Amino acid sequence: MSDHLIEDLIADSIRVLDGHAEAGDPRVRGWYSALYRFQSGFDCSFTHFRVMDILLRRGYTYRFPVFLHPDYAERSEYFDALTEFTGLRTFDENAPDFQGYGSWLEDGYVEPPFLYCDVDTELWRRLATAGRLQGPDTAPPRRPPVIEVVREIAVAAEKEKDRELIGTWYGLGCEALLGGPAGCPFDVSELADMPAVQDLRAIVRRTDALPIAQRSPYAVPVQFVDGHDLETWWWGL
Repeated sequence: MSDHLIEDLIADSIRVLDGHAEAGDPRVRGWYSALYRFQSGFDCSFTHFRVMDILLRRGYTYRFPVFLHPDYAERSEYFDALTEFTGLRTFDENAPDFQGYGSWLEDGYVEPPFLYCDVDTELWRRLATAGRLQGPDTAPPRRPPVIEVVREIAVAAEKEKDRELIGTWYGLGCEALLGGPAGCPFDVSELADMPAVQDLRAIVRRTDALPIAQRSPYAVPVQFVDGHDLETWWWGL
């Protein structure tokens, strides 16, 4: 089952960042890249089209007529026959190097009559090499740690008086926002010294968003945080 909470969280965050970043701000592509990388760690559907107008305007996603695909001349019958949304990367599940479907966007996707590709994918690099992209559009994004993006979201959401967005992000906990497969690699003193964490916690306090965070299905129940220094500190605002 698709994780609608995360899908909604990412889409709402993309909107609030778009509303508060200046036009042409090069950081935005990196923020969006970090958010979609984060979303890929959950059971989520493909949600770009919820905010496609923003992704196109901010240079995270690019749209072309299908006939501008680098392989169109050799595979025109294939491309012309596409009548529905199609991811263009193909997979051989029996290949010895098959590692799953995580790279399915690398070769772009078609929603007739258009071809789409996201920044920093294989198709984006091919289109840049072919001259279909120019100037800043050929530069890869700087993808910051997700906690830094969450700080930016919280700053923007506070201006919008959106306590729900702030609390929902904080409710994911330090393991999700600063950790990885092996969990959060930092101790309490290291977390407390991080500017992004300091700013996020200050916003949570100012907006009284902690009760919202505590209702999150991802929140660690209070009875399980005793003796767990990181979670105890995270929730002890």
